[in-house]
Amino acid sequence: MGPRSVRGGPGAAALADPDGSSALHIYGQHPRQVAELHLPSRRRTDGVAVLVHGGFWRAGPPDGGRAYDRRLQDHVAVDLLRAGIPVWLVDYRAVGQGGGWPATLADAAAALDLLVAVAPAAGLDASRAVVVGHSAGGQVAAWSAGRHLLPEGAPGASPALRPLAVVAQAGVLDLVAAHAADLGRGAVAGLLGGSPREVEERYAHASPAALVPACAPVLAVTGDLDEVVPPDQGELYAQAARTAGATDVRVALVRGEGHSAHLDPTSQCWALTRAVVLAALQVR
Repeated sequence: MGPRSVRGGPGAAALADPDGSSALHIYGQHPRQVAELHLPSRRRTDGVAVLVHGGFWRAGPPDGGRAYDRRLQDHVAVDLLRAGIPVWLVDYRAVGQGGGWPATLADAAAALDLLVAVAPAAGLDASRAVVVGHSAGGQVAAWSAGRHLLPEGAPGASPALRPLAVVAQAGVLDLVAAHAADLGRGAVAGLLGGSPREVEERYAHASPAALVPACAPVLAVTGDLDEVVPPDQGELYAQAARTAGATDVRVALVRGEGHSAHLDPTSQCWALTRAVVLAALQVR
């Protein structure tokens, strides 16, 4: 099934103001193979903020609580819409729901690249897309800026969308180190199907730290109270990027905030992210 669009759709009423608009874009048969385009009533840019949710690439917590899906980003999406910035809210198949290797990364790439096809009809410029991802979504965001380095045949190779800038919010950015630290209690092995020794090539094709230098400036921001994804993930990515010759990678450590602060539009973590988005899209 090829991509198709549905006006409105899940989340549209919560995010669009009465004079704005929303559309659900479907790129596959699974319910998670979708992306939402939300347009503010008073648009201040033809660029787009792309938001990618986290959750360690899983469908939800073991106790069956709130799903790990695009709805996690609703509050910060509203904040960007109020600032006049269009939002592309992406989803993808999770581990345990048809995801894992290579499906999750293939979905992420398809959702990102679909914006290039959708943007012109909405009066948007997909070459001016800032990709923001939280936690596992931070992996996707930073990975999106390294896809041009992927060999032919790898999931996500030959990208249609190349971000203007990237913010990885508590991103899982070095998958080898994340596996060694057992982040998410086996989350990386769950995504890639094994350890770095068992599936070395998959780590090389999925880890942002292996796909450097990026094609765009990258900010890795983490709260110093984050016990889910430690700040050293950002430092490891930055070290790898600088060794590869990158000069436009930054790391920010926010005092007194934890993992969920990135989803709170009143937090300092979000303020840093928001500033990058507005600056990249030249919104003042």
